[in-house]
Amino acid sequence: MSKILIVEDEVAIAELEKDYLELSGFDVVMQHTGDAGLKAALNEDFNLIILDLMLPNVDGFEICKKVREKKNTPIIMVSAKKEDIDKIRGLGLGADDYMTKPFSPSELVARVKAHLARYERLVGSGVKANEIIEIRGIKIDKTARRVYVNGEEKAFTTKEFDLLTFLAENPNHVFTKEELFNKIWDMESIGDIATVTVHIKKIREKIEFNTSKPQYIETIWGVGYRFKV
Repeated sequence: MSKILIVEDEVAIAELEKDYLELSGFDVVMQHTGDAGLKAALNEDFNLIILDLMLPNVDGFEICKKVREKKNTPIIMVSAKKEDIDKIRGLGLGADDYMTKPFSPSELVARVKAHLARYERLVGSGVKANEIIEIRGIKIDKTARRVYVNGEEKAFTTKEFDLLTFLAENPNHVFTKEELFNKIWDMESIGDIATVTVHIKKIREKIEFNTSKPQYIETIWGVGYRFKV
């Protein structure tokens, strides 16, 4: 049974989400403050985290950042704030999805199932042992899902890893943002292509010596991106 953590300070909303998730067969734990949610997220094993943005003591952005430093657990960030900048910031910190309140509990359950299925396919995929991609100082260990840049390991989220790997496996091929979104996220109805731009930026920060003059992932203006070898 998949275990879900809900970090939500509005008790009525958290309990409603919990009820719907439990009816769908999930084991659910609730926390109502940011510090308690962060402690649970870091010290316990969850299959997915539903994370409110505005929380007492520690906000959702900080929790997302701290969790991403240690774990690749899927995170769905929820908030009443509709501004694109909050969505971009949340995705940039490693959130896998962003939902704007109010939303239907059934939609939340659908997104939870989609992200869990995606994550389970990724971690349980039957890749060959020690399958390695090495390109000009970058080493991608597909089996262990680890990335090294000039010998130094860099922490990647699940989708950052998948996007980098896909581009590295298809060098010198220009992909549009739409193509990359459909290939990596595989969930056209519950996301948008701005996610691709955010993730490319985060990947560049980890692999490029100078992000203003990228040597690996090039922007082809008006078209998309390509991995240069």
